[in-house]
Amino acid sequence: MEQLPLCPQCQSDMTYTDGRLMICPLCAHEWTQAEHEAALEAAVVRDANGNERVDGDTVIVIQDIK
Repeated sequence: MEQLPLCPQCQSDMTYTDGRLMICPLCAHEWTQAEHEAALEAAVVRDANGNERVDGDTVIVIQDIK
């Protein structure tokens, strides 16, 4: 059986599909696979050069002085 994603609103693992929609029975949130993929892409953190940042990366935060 295919593993469905957790509900993006309540993080429930009881999601099910109805046609092209994924539905959470606990909070009644409905979303499509395209919306899910767009949310995952939006959650990716990138630096000023466009490189993806992951847990454990070392970064230096600077502040411009006026």
